[in-house]
Amino acid sequence: MGKERIAAFTDAVLAIIMTILILELEKPNPLSVRGLWDLRENFFSYTLSFFWLGLMWLTHHNSWTLVKKISNSTVVYTLILLFFSSFFPYTTSIVSANFNSKTAQVMYGIIVIAVTLSNILISKSLDKVNPHVKFGLLYSTSNTITIIDLIIKVAGLLIAITVFPAAMSYAIFIDIAVMSFSFWWLERRKEQGLT
Repeated sequence: MGKERIAAFTDAVLAIIMTILILELEKPNPLSVRGLWDLRENFFSYTLSFFWLGLMWLTHHNSWTLVKKISNSTVVYTLILLFFSSFFPYTTSIVSANFNSKTAQVMYGIIVIAVTLSNILISKSLDKVNPHVKFGLLYSTSNTITIIDLIIKVAGLLIAITVFPAAMSYAIFIDIAVMSFSFWWLERRKEQGLT
């Protein structure tokens, strides 16, 4: 299988998942500013999931341009990634309706961490058959940033389990901010010829 086929398949599945997210949003009742405000946790959960998936897609898009070959392991890990990613509409709707529920937030956190670990496995499998790209733990992201990414997610999950359930969602918010800044910073350094 060529890299174009698996990249197109991944793009299509992620696009469908991101589209389904919007269908899971509750409608305001009554339709008013107050009704919309009452759904703020729904919109927050939707926004987190959409931009987290979008950031993952952006990482894939930018990194896969360097890939020449893929292995069977890459295909299997991609299927695992898409399997866990397909839970986003489900877990997002549960978190939206039960934002301060430990169970809802832990389910969401487990899916986020499973997707992250799948991405790491894909990156490592690509690195084996494309030694010229030197991906590291998570594509072209520095290993330090990847470790910070994992620490934020695991810390959010642990805090959600123990004392503050909504910590998982806030950890994802922080993670999106950190990863977005790191991508911007890396792109800026590339433009300046520093990397």
